[in-house]
Amino acid sequence: MRALIFLAVASGVAYLAVLGFLYVFQRSLLYVPDRSRPELGDLTGLGVREVGLTTSDGLRLLAWYAPPPAGRPVIAYFHGNGGNIGYRTNRLRRFVAAGFGVLMPEYRGYGGNPGSPSETGLFEDAAAALAFLRAGGVADRQLVLYGESLGSGIAVHMAAGRNLMAVVLESPYTSIAAAAQYHYPYVPAAYLIKDEYDSLSRIGDLKAPLLVLSGGSDRIVPPHLTRALFDAAPQPKEVFFVPDAGHVDLDAFGGTEATVRFLEKLLEAPGQEAGTGRRSVER
Repeated sequence: MRALIFLAVASGVAYLAVLGFLYVFQRSLLYVPDRSRPELGDLTGLGVREVGLTTSDGLRLLAWYAPPPAGRPVIAYFHGNGGNIGYRTNRLRRFVAAGFGVLMPEYRGYGGNPGSPSETGLFEDAAAALAFLRAGGVADRQLVLYGESLGSGIAVHMAAGRNLMAVVLESPYTSIAAAAQYHYPYVPAAYLIKDEYDSLSRIGDLKAPLLVLSGGSDRIVPPHLTRALFDAAPQPKEVFFVPDAGHVDLDAFGGTEATVRFLEKLLEAPGQEAGTGRRSVER
C-alpha cells in the first residue's frame, strides 16, 4: 500500500512539475528567434533598404522595405516564430521581382532588435509597421497582409475590419491554445497559454479576399486547425492545398507562386472579388 501511495504522490508531483515547466517556459517554446542582425547584402540591388519602426511603447525596430512601383500593392510580411527576416529572402526576392512593394518588419527580440516577444508586443510591432506604410502614403486598398505560421495570428488581428486588398495566410491555426493542446494532449495546455493569438474569434471580421496556403503533411500546425480557420472565414476565399507539403516547405511546392497568381488576379479585376469558394491545388 505504501508503495502505491508513494507512486501516486510521485506521479502527481511529476505531473505538476510538467505543468509548471510548460507554464513558466512557454514563451521559450513558442518564440525561437535568431537574435543576430540580418544583413541586406545584394538585396540592396533590388531596391530593398533598412528602415526603422518606432512602436507605441518606445522600441526602435529593424525592418526591410522595398517601396512599390507606382500603382502596385505592398505586401506587409509577418514571419513565423523561428529565425529572423533574413531567413525569408527568397520570398522577398520573388515578390519584388513580381513588381510588389514589400515591408518585412522584424519583431522585438528578433534580428538584433530590443525587447522580448509576446502577443501584445508583436501586435505593437505590427501596428508600427502599418503606421509606417500609412505615413508613406500606402492606402489600405493597396495593402496585402501576409502571415506565415505564427505571423498568421498577427495578420488576422491586424486585418480584422479593414478594407485591404488581400490577406494571405501560410500554415495558419485557429489559436495557439488549440495548437498547444494538440501537441500536449495529456495536460490542460490550452488553459496555460499566455499568448493565444486567437485567430478563430477574429477571422469572421475579414473584409478582404483571403488566400490560405496549407500542407497536408504539416506536423506543427495540424491541417484540421487550418481547415477550421478557413471554413470560418467569410467569402471570397481560396485555399492552396498540397497534400505532401509540411510546415516550412510550402514555398518549394509552389506556395509563393500561388500567392503571386492570386494577387495578380485581383489586380486584373479590381472591381471583382477574388474567389467564390474553396479551391484546392494538389501536387
